[in-house]
Amino acid sequence: MCLGIPGRVIEITPDARHPYFTEGKIDFGGVVRAVCLAYVPEVEVGEYVIVHAGFAIARIDAEAARRIFDDLRQAGQLEELEAAGEGCP
Repeated sequence: MCLGIPGRVIEITPDARHPYFTEGKIDFGGVVRAVCLAYVPEVEVGEYVIVHAGFAIARIDAEAARRIFDDLRQAGQLEELEAAGEGCP
C-alpha cells in the first residue's frame, strides 16, 4: 500500500538539480526529509503538505494533518513508519 504522509514545511529553497522547481525540508514529527515542491508551488513555510514518494502532492491544514495521523494510528498503520524512524506529529 502506498501512503501520502502529512508533514510541516520548515524550509523552502531552489532545487539545485531543477532550477524551475523548489525543494522543501519537511518535518514528519522530528524526522526531516528533503521533498520536491513542484506540485505545490504556492506552499509556504509553516504549512502542512501530503508527501508521497518524495513529492509534496497537496496542501492541507494542521487539523487535517492531525486527523490523518490519528486515523492511521487507529488503523494500526503507523507502527511500520514509527519503527522506520519516519516519526509522527
